[in-house]
Amino acid sequence: MSVSSIGVASGLPLDSIVSKLMAIESQPLAAIQQKQTSYNADVTAYGALSGVISAFQSSLTTLSNPATFNNLTATSGDASIASATTTSVATAGTYSVNVTQIAQGQSISSAGQTSSTNTIGTGQSTTVTFQFGTISGGTSSNGVYTGSTFTQDASQATGSITIDSSNNSLQGIRDAINNANIGVKASIIGDGSATPYHLVLASTSTGATSSMKISVNGDSAVQNLLANDPSGTQNFKEINAGQSANLTINGIAVTSNSNNISSSIQGVTLKVGKVGTTTVSIAANTAAVTTAVNSFVTAYNNINSTISQLTSYNATTKTAGALLGDPTVATVQDQLRSSLSNAVNGLGGKFTYLAQIGITFQKDGSIAADATKLQTALTNNFTDVGGLFAAVGQSTDSLTRQVGSTTKTQAGNYALNVTQVATQGSLTGNTNLNSASTTIAANTSVNVTLDGITAAVSLPAGNYNATQLASLFQSAVNGTSAFSSGGLSLAASIDSNGFLNLSSGSYGSKSFISLANGSGTDISALTGTSVAGFAGKDVAGTLNGVAATGNGQILTGASGSASDGLQVIVNGGATGDRGTVYFSQGFAYKLNTVVNNVIGTGGLIPNAITGFNSTLKDLQKQTDTLNTQLKVKQAAYEAQYSALDTLVASMQSQSSFLTSQLGILNGTTNK
Repeated sequence: MSVSSIGVASGLPLDSIVSKLMAIESQPLAAIQQKQTSYNADVTAYGALSGVISAFQSSLTTLSNPATFNNLTATSGDASIASATTTSVATAGTYSVNVTQIAQGQSISSAGQTSSTNTIGTGQSTTVTFQFGTISGGTSSNGVYTGSTFTQDASQATGSITIDSSNNSLQGIRDAINNANIGVKASIIGDGSATPYHLVLASTSTGATSSMKISVNGDSAVQNLLANDPSGTQNFKEINAGQSANLTINGIAVTSNSNNISSSIQGVTLKVGKVGTTTVSIAANTAAVTTAVNSFVTAYNNINSTISQLTSYNATTKTAGALLGDPTVATVQDQLRSSLSNAVNGLGGKFTYLAQIGITFQKDGSIAADATKLQTALTNNFTDVGGLFAAVGQSTDSLTRQVGSTTKTQAGNYALNVTQVATQGSLTGNTNLNSASTTIAANTSVNVTLDGITAAVSLPAGNYNATQLASLFQSAVNGTSAFSSGGLSLAASIDSNGFLNLSSGSYGSKSFISLANGSGTDISALTGTSVAGFAGKDVAGTLNGVAATGNGQILTGASGSASDGLQVIVNGGATGDRGTVYFSQGFAYKLNTVVNNVIGTGGLIPNAITGFNSTLKDLQKQTDTLNTQLKVKQAAYEAQYSALDTLVASMQSQSSFLTSQLGILNGTTNK
């Protein structure tokens, strides 16, 4: 506390007296400041500890991810010819790939136009519909087909755009096509002639099935520009024909509409880029796991050394670490060490302890990894190492697979029994479409309800046999944005009776199909009097004898049971016993949970820091109160001693006066 200069008048050391009195009065404040320093040191120490634990959690990311151990790594001799990616069902192997043809999409060009901005036609609302499929038979000369047949590909959605007075120019048509995202890319190319502007359309898909059929309903001028039927009138010329990729894999011929081939090698997607020969090897990614394990070891040792430093005591300097004796730090250390020391069970594999793959505790509490032992384990038992670290599951039935779990799911072996296999919603017509072709009138639409969503589906006009009609209907429904945007789809086919069969792409009780008349051709031409289908069924069954919850194809373990939250997908098969599902919560998974409890919201360290900060706020309030009181006390002392200074100075003055007077009196007497 600062003290004003007093005692000047009297010559007494009154300012020193006040300073000493204030030093005594300030002793409680000094004690509080000492506590503040200590608590701030604790907060800083906990911040440092939280930092290394957070880094440790980051090191667990790779090891706790099941994909690290489920997905093998693909290596290509020449990735420009063929590269690959894998899924959890891939198996190790080496494949010789010889690519002889790359898949490409069809591109076509319209007749030249004098302007790209002039209006085309009257502006009448016109529907332009794009279908995709294969051109077969006949001949092709100068980009025009003769005597050919177009067969629609049911797996590719039909798309349509509307041309009217707002966009009936070449540029407007181009933009309408591109904005619709219907599988066609449009551009305008000028060739410098008297009619230079050509509308060029390219299918965004590849393969022999990428050829386009364009139907136009409305303005005749727009129809004369855009209508293009490879088996009839063609207003476009083909620039590039759609073609499939041709290759051999280990000598077996493969044809694919896409350059991404996922159906030839189980769990592997090949991506071919050019003609040539190369090899693709599928193997466990042991290098990535080794790197991840070493990072895990380093990160844990950083925690160990940080805790040692923060809880140390130097007998020579008699200084202690900021967290010496702190119970929270001891709890954190015990939880981490316990998680690393306990056995992991579940997959029934070879490994249950980290020491079995070369990771052991050292005398100072750190851990170390034996590189040779770790590599041997990864080479010979890669999947078992995965069970040692991640939360992973394995099934003995090839049509079942563990796909999810929660923190409540207990590691173990679960007998799976399926009492009902999931089914899809379906609808079967009752009119024989094979008896005659079906005519779809212009402006025909059908109101389709699919899995709870209803939308009007437009069907292009024309005459269709049964197979063509099924392809048309499937493509039209799947190309309707109300369904495609929600990931909904259906499949259409013709059964042995000539009836149209529709099945939802989803499984379970929410899967359902129904039809209702819209406009144009009556739906009785498609399905007769059958317009409402049957809802699908959810999978049903038990895990270790406890009834699980079915949703579509996924069974989820019952709440409160050992399998609580365990999710198993059942991809068909028979009812009855379906083998065993093994589930393991590995070290990385468990440690991640421990770390969340330590540094996550509401964790041990955040709670401790919150407590310290709360105490620091209280101490600051006490400090502010004491400072106010000390100011008042100092003012009182200064006022008191200032009055004393004045009084003493007055008395000193009087004393001097009296002394002077006495001297004078004494002098007079002498005289």
